[in-house]
Amino acid sequence: MSIEIANESGVTVDTDAVLAVARHALDEMGVNPLAELSVLLVDVDYMTELNHRWMGGDGPTDVLAFPMDEGSVDHGPGEVSGNEPALLGDIVLCPEVAAKQATTAGHTSADELHLLTVHGVLHLLGYDHAEPDEEREMFELQARLLTGWRAARAR
Repeated sequence: MSIEIANESGVTVDTDAVLAVARHALDEMGVNPLAELSVLLVDVDYMTELNHRWMGGDGPTDVLAFPMDEGSVDHGPGEVSGNEPALLGDIVLCPEVAAKQATTAGHTSADELHLLTVHGVLHLLGYDHAEPDEEREMFELQARLLTGWRAARAR
């Protein structure tokens, strides 16, 4: 699994932990080990611009996911999987927004970035939370992946 990360946010972030949680989520979701993922950390101004341009939103958001190729998901034994690398997509995170959300949620900025990374991975894999059933499924899976990663990390 190739995961590239670039921190252009101006904020100090434990990028090794962001990479580790992304890798854990992708492994647990059965993503082709040859898949490629890009994670970009940006400042508030750039996230505001991206949110407006791609989502029609006002102001900055915490995470954006830009899927590229659905061919990297392992759909089980009934599907023949090619061995060619697939570009999964890009996750864009805004540490400054994450820090504000962390304060509200009562946990650390790092915890919020880990949550947002998993959230972004799930969006790249086709999960959404527009409908109540989808939201419940996505958020339960997100919580399970984070719990599993934290447990493995604590060993």
